[in-house]
Amino acid sequence: MNMPDMPINVQVDPNEDTEWNDILRKHGVIPEKPPSPTPMIEEALEQARHLAQENRLEGKDLDELDELEDEEDEAFLDSYRQKRLGELQTIQTSSVYNQVYQIQKPEYSKEVTEESTKTTVLVLLTSSAGTNQASALMIPIWRELAKKWGDIKFCQMQGDLCIEGYPDRNTPTILIYKEGEIRRQIVTLQELKGMDTSLQDLEELLVGVGAVKLGDVRLRKKDEEEGEERRKAMWQGERNGGAKKGTDDGEDSDWE
Repeated sequence: MNMPDMPINVQVDPNEDTEWNDILRKHGVIPEKPPSPTPMIEEALEQARHLAQENRLEGKDLDELDELEDEEDEAFLDSYRQKRLGELQTIQTSSVYNQVYQIQKPEYSKEVTEESTKTTVLVLLTSSAGTNQASALMIPIWRELAKKWGDIKFCQMQGDLCIEGYPDRNTPTILIYKEGEIRRQIVTLQELKGMDTSLQDLEELLVGVGAVKLGDVRLRKKDEEEGEERRKAMWQGERNGGAKKGTDDGEDSDWE
């Protein structure tokens, strides 16, 4: 007696590397085996190691890189040195402004709006009366910024000459132009740190609007200078405090 064909349930692990599974995959019975994640993991780990090595050198100037010759791979250190030289060359080449431009209303479109298609342009509107202390605070900071960030254009004009009837109480006002448009307006220093606003605060603003890259070597140099000034101030304060304390102790001894 002929037995009827009966289907037989066979348990198949589709992830197994067997000849039978290869046949089933070929005929589309089971899906292709997913690729092994191992190569991708190894590649990610290698990239992480490379980035970690780069981060150790990020922000170091040429003198600091020279000091690491005995600690780092020579070829990698040399490539990073060339990268730093390239960055400095780019900064030097693009630093074409390096001053505050005193502008008038008739030339505003050319000197500000059109120029902002090439670089970021910042305009400082100052008090016309000359009695606004916040405007007086900003003017020297503006000059210092212009000298340090020569690849950014810094302009300045009196507020009422830019906008008729512009009130002194709204100065200083900072207008930031990029690609022919105003990207941000800061009316008075209350949007920053008031009369405590510093050059570093303005540099943070430049980073925030994309005019300066966060890893720019000029930012790091300024941070180091300010850190050194703080250390000197602390040392001087401790020295003066110690001297004063010694004097007070001597006076107390004489009094007793």
